Amino acid sequence: MLEQFKKQLKEKGEVYLRVKVRPGASRTALKEVMETPEGKTIKVDVGAPPVRGKANQELFKFFVQEFKVKKENIIILGGAAERIKLIKISIKQV
Repeated sequence: MLEQFKKQLKEKGEVYLRVKVRPGASRTALKEVMETPEGKTIKVDVGAPPVRGKANQELFKFFVQEFKVKKENIIILGGAAERIKLIKISIKQV
């Protein structure tokens, strides 16, 4: 489901993702990519509670595995304490 975003990351060196998070799920998993008026939104269940950044850290782990990047290459640009977040993933060029 994330292939188009992975392709964009490879081609452009960065990708911006609108993510809707459901913290407190039984496990972390991609649920769907939804079409919204704002564009595509990635819906992710997160297997951590929304306490002291634990859900965000679990979300980072998910994107590290999916996009094969380092945690330092993932930034929450907006919505850190919200269910809908804007995330930037980049590949640092050497």
